[in-house]
Amino acid sequence: MIELRPFESLGAANHGWLDAHHHFSFAGYHDPARVHWGALRVWNDDTIAPGTGFPTHPHSDMEIITYVRKGAITHRDSMGNEGRTEAGDVQVMSAGTGVRHSEYNLEDTETTLFQIWIIPDSRGGAPGWGARKFPKGERSGAFVPLASGMDGDGDKAQGALPIRADARVLGASVKAGEAVTYRPRSADRHLYLVPASGRVRVDQVEAKARDGIAITAMDEVTVTALEDAELVLVDAA
Repeated sequence: MIELRPFESLGAANHGWLDAHHHFSFAGYHDPARVHWGALRVWNDDTIAPGTGFPTHPHSDMEIITYVRKGAITHRDSMGNEGRTEAGDVQVMSAGTGVRHSEYNLEDTETTLFQIWIIPDSRGGAPGWGARKFPKGERSGAFVPLASGMDGDGDKAQGALPIRADARVLGASVKAGEAVTYRPRSADRHLYLVPASGRVRVDQVEAKARDGIAITAMDEVTVTALEDAELVLVDAA
């Protein structure tokens, strides 16, 4: 099953400093057909104006993954962490029993990012935060785990950032005319693919940048790039 969710069909809210588009129900946008996709609960496509951002606010019991597409985001939290995550790189916050944090674009230009929320396998646990660089050249022509709760993905030196869910977030860069294949552990997994840039085809379904593609009941998925493409994929229970 492959379902295209065009960017134009997403929920949207423009707050001036924040232009947000929601692949799933979020804040003032509610669509009973798009509440979640398996354990994937939120995929927000955010554009944040220079010198603005999200003031300190709380979270609990959620795995929050931020994939920066352009610019950078600066994070501060109640655990004492502070970090700046640049385009192509990833940060993860496990909210656990509760954490307060802020996210600001302190750059001179706008920042664009995907913020992805995945429901954890269990509630509670101490909160945590981490960030890591993922050079795009190292994921050319293959899906590379960026954040994961699956065995084997979390090598401390260069592996995926840990999350507390039976899920993974992957990235790939694919040149026009080339293809990349992903094989989930089982066909009942919930896959959600978004091209951060470029146009792609999955089976007979074509998608442009920032469209969503919901996939399930498939043993493998082959993505063909119709233009040079940067891909982000979630594989969730």
